[in-house]
Amino acid sequence: MTISVLLLMLGLAAALSLVMVLAWAAAERSGKSGWVDAIWSFAVGGAGTAAALVPLPASGATTTRQWLVAALVVLWSLRLGTHIVARTRGGGDDPRYAQLRAEWGGDAARRMFWFLQAQAAAALPLVISILVAARRPGDLGIADMLGLLVLLAAIGGEALADHQLAQFRADPANKGKVCTAGLWRWSRHPNYFFEWLAWVAYAVIAIDPSGHHPWGWLALGGPLLMYWLLVHVSGVPPLEAHMLRSRGEQFRAYQARTSRFFPWFPGVAR
Repeated sequence: MTISVLLLMLGLAAALSLVMVLAWAAAERSGKSGWVDAIWSFAVGGAGTAAALVPLPASGATTTRQWLVAALVVLWSLRLGTHIVARTRGGGDDPRYAQLRAEWGGDAARRMFWFLQAQAAAALPLVISILVAARRPGDLGIADMLGLLVLLAAIGGEALADHQLAQFRADPANKGKVCTAGLWRWSRHPNYFFEWLAWVAYAVIAIDPSGHHPWGWLALGGPLLMYWLLVHVSGVPPLEAHMLRSRGEQFRAYQARTSRFFPWFPGVAR
């Protein structure tokens, strides 16, 4: 990897760290940790767009692929970020973060600061996935179109899952119940699944089986990291712990018949 790319990534890492300091301050001031996820979404979108488009020495003119990848990043970031902003403005604290604060007690502010710095660090492999996808040499081809379709499907699927959940929660008759409508019948976390799928798109664009773009294999770090975070760290585990506390046996029954992450036939949990 060239010195210019390394300097770009170091600059973006510093910017992500600073933005998450501001996210920490916003969460502490407002008492709503949901702002953290909204700011993180916009920060990754901004850093990813810069990684895709910032001119590098001897890189030549900006390519169509760079513009395509940048457009996908912006579309993903705006959709997810604005959704989280609307959700945060209309509700209380995110139950995942609320539970962390309860566990951390009087040391919550300090530990949340470093937790958000870890989120900034985790964003860097995602930005690298975007960079190597955007900088793949050559003309647009089938892989680019397939990556475009995957990302559009991911954005549309996540938006549909969020809409279905919002509609379910808006009905007073559903208070205290578990959403099993639409996509939620096929996966306990369809929004997380489609969020993961979005990062698969950059790997599809970046990887060149012919070997002419060996750096493209780094794009696999995006979906691998996102799967680990969503399924094993900050997504499914704390959210399901909250649902078990608040929904009890009703949620256990839902767990028994519904796939945890990947959409699958109802009644056959995986």
